[in-house]
Amino acid sequence: MAEREPLTGNAGSVQYGGTDRPRVRTTSSRRVLNRMTTQEIRVKIRKMADLVSSEELGDRDFTDLSLYEKKSLLINRELDEMGMGRYQWCVFTLCGLGYFLDLGWAQAFGLVGGAIQQELGVPDSQIGALSTAFNFGLCIGAFGWGLLVDIVGRRWCFNFTCLFSTVFGLCFAAPSNYALTCLLACLIGLGVGGNIPVDATITLEFLPTKNRYLLAALSTFQPIGTVAVSLLAFALIPKYSCDTSLKSCNISEAPCCSRSNNMGWRYTIMILGFFTLLIFFLRFAVFKFRESPKYLLSKGHDAHALDVLHSISIFNKSEKPPTLTLQDFKTLDYEEERRMRGLPPAQYPSESHGEDESTGEALKKATIGGFQKTFGHLQGMFKERIYVWLFVSLAIAYMALFWSFALAGYFLPLILKAKGIDADGSVEDTYRSYIWIYTPGVTATLIAAWITGFSKFGRRWIMVISSALMGASLALYQLVDSRAANIGFNAMEYWFQSLYAALLYAYTPEAFPATFRGSTSGMLSTLGRIASIIAPVVGGSVYHGSDSPGVLWLAAGGAWLSTLAIAFLPNRKQNV
Repeated sequence: MAEREPLTGNAGSVQYGGTDRPRVRTTSSRRVLNRMTTQEIRVKIRKMADLVSSEELGDRDFTDLSLYEKKSLLINRELDEMGMGRYQWCVFTLCGLGYFLDLGWAQAFGLVGGAIQQELGVPDSQIGALSTAFNFGLCIGAFGWGLLVDIVGRRWCFNFTCLFSTVFGLCFAAPSNYALTCLLACLIGLGVGGNIPVDATITLEFLPTKNRYLLAALSTFQPIGTVAVSLLAFALIPKYSCDTSLKSCNISEAPCCSRSNNMGWRYTIMILGFFTLLIFFLRFAVFKFRESPKYLLSKGHDAHALDVLHSISIFNKSEKPPTLTLQDFKTLDYEEERRMRGLPPAQYPSESHGEDESTGEALKKATIGGFQKTFGHLQGMFKERIYVWLFVSLAIAYMALFWSFALAGYFLPLILKAKGIDADGSVEDTYRSYIWIYTPGVTATLIAAWITGFSKFGRRWIMVISSALMGASLALYQLVDSRAANIGFNAMEYWFQSLYAALLYAYTPEAFPATFRGSTSGMLSTLGRIASIIAPVVGGSVYHGSDSPGVLWLAAGGAWLSTLAIAFLPNRKQNV
């Protein structure tokens, strides 16, 4: 990268401050550009091109890029010059806590389900509705927040995903009605479902290029969330729960399992709800999150994007402020306009306003224009064949992965119980097993981060290997004949799953441009969630108690299908 220096001599054309709205001083930049010769403009643009690293350009030339890509790469240059400052670490940590909530809440519902079933007298045939409701909320949340992050911006989604989870999470422990409990689980999922597509998008767009391995490190918060909630449940549920021999007071006379002697699952959920509230408070009130410059560029708000850069520089206490100016962007706009028109400035045609329109025609144009303005960014997915190929391949990979671990999460405990392996184990033993199974997953995500940033071996082939070994672990589960073997094989499967998922979640936002990055991430996550809902239904048709190789082969087959999808990913170009 070239030496840092101002791109223009007119750095005062924009006043930057810490407010949310840029304070742009009216200038004569257009007149200045009109007075510049074609050669001067080309020299100026070449000067900007020299500041962009060859690594980011790949096999392309700066002049081959779109206008948005040129501006984005210049924004990247400024972020690279700043380095990994306080602002970036705050964003990474707060987004990591979003990942924590993603698996933390999912684990919580798995751990409290038994206590809820006992207290409310829920039949075995209906207890799965709690998980289904939560997963349905995750589906809607992933899709909705994924679209909104590209439509209304990163900032509001960053805050409101946690707000949804907080409000309904704190309400979840209140009712003693199973239908209402399932509804609240769905609404919690509505907020939690947006965490991964939103937080991954945000983290990527603020990280310096050399620190993008931290995108994979975000996934470290997932097993930490799983272990933390398992520890919480281990400390509270066995101590404050009904005796396992008691039936619900809804279907039995005293002595029975009532709300007053079954508060353990409520304490667990309430503490998790208050922790979610703390995360929302940190995001909304303590840390002032600024809108992503990449999003602002995609909406044409160049001055605001530059204002954000200066705000970050101030927050980081950088010795040198950003040198990119609004006039630099105007130069790129001017050159792009000339290129598209193919005419010298003196021959620009005047603006044409057209003939008068009828009310109906105006309304039709406004409706179509409004739809285009809101969802037009999705057209970018179909403009280039490589993005269609990427989306289809990743869709298969996501659906197969979620299918696989949904089957594992639902049926492995049932197979274990049917074999009678945990018949003599206490409730405490069950929760202790969860801790032993999920704790090693932390090392897998850290290795994924190292692979992303420093390994010479391509990420794609590590994903291929890890997903294949995940499938092998599931197939070998047929050999389990003791509690120790169950913990070992479960831990092995979860370790490879964590490694693969961390790399996949980091790869996805990098594969698509910022204009539709959140939307594609959200849709892929939605497809995966749908597969996780369908999988237990299909698996039930081949489940036969302790002797259920069909379920294990279905789960292993899902992992191996994901392996094939990753193996056939296209070689993508660098996206900004």
